[in-house]
Amino acid sequence: MNQRRCVAILGAGMAGAAAASRIAEAGLDVRVFDKGRGVGGRMATRRADGLQFDHGAQFMRAHGDVFAARLADWERRGIVGPWARAGRRVGIPDMTAPVRDLLSDLSVASGTAIARIIRDGACWRLTDGAGGEHGPFAAVAITFPAPQIAALLAASGFALAGVERATYAPCWSLMVAVERAPADVLIEPNDSPIGLIASDSSKPGRPDGGHLTVHAKPDWSRAHLEAPREAIVSALSKAAEACLGSPLLVGYAQAHRWRFAQVETALGKPCLYDPDLRLGAAGDWCLGPRIEAAHDSGLALANAILSDLGRPA
Repeated sequence: MNQRRCVAILGAGMAGAAAASRIAEAGLDVRVFDKGRGVGGRMATRRADGLQFDHGAQFMRAHGDVFAARLADWERRGIVGPWARAGRRVGIPDMTAPVRDLLSDLSVASGTAIARIIRDGACWRLTDGAGGEHGPFAAVAITFPAPQIAALLAASGFALAGVERATYAPCWSLMVAVERAPADVLIEPNDSPIGLIASDSSKPGRPDGGHLTVHAKPDWSRAHLEAPREAIVSALSKAAEACLGSPLLVGYAQAHRWRFAQVETALGKPCLYDPDLRLGAAGDWCLGPRIEAAHDSGLALANAILSDLGRPA
């Protein structure tokens, strides 16, 4: 790998995967770094005790032609399938499948949290949280949630104007295994602290059983952001029982806190890129709270980098 013609992608969610795939397709080398144990970002799946829950993003929809074509290709190849309501697609066998497809055959360093980015002449080097060094790289693309990008840039002595304007709502997510799943596979209550109840086991390619994911509404999640997980499990379980009109008879229950779950204020532009530094950022925070927005933002950043490096965009 010629690292002086290699691009570092920080973040292995949809934006990072779309950027990495596009840059590799154009003939450049890419290396992807992510602090998580696996890829997908908020397109996340939790497995435990033989159970499976999509505890992050629940589905994808296409509003534009580019992502519609991508979904159609994935559906032809069995990587996504329809679920619940018209136009909604989910990954098969889990929500990480589309991201894994984009990153197939690419270099991905999971469990690697980048702590600093360092300018070294005309190139970049990276330092991770364990003290490891990576590089040199011709360009760096950062695809974390905007507050995490701002923190990394500040720690490294750099800035990208505008990233600080994007804001997020948090979300508490409850994963429960119950004896009987509700008849409705997707419930979106109005008068409740709950924003969504999804039957994971109703999605194509999933294990059988009563596996439910419950997402709390943003205001409730914000008010209870620092509450103990046990208290969140209890409160959301009771709220779910009230929505469903029957006891859950829970066999398994765990809560996950997403500090940066859904974009509230988007930047309103496809990506940020500084051609003098060859440093850019992308994510759903650029265009809006959708998986499609993350995908399109990642593509926009990839094309900006390719154009700057003299490759066809």
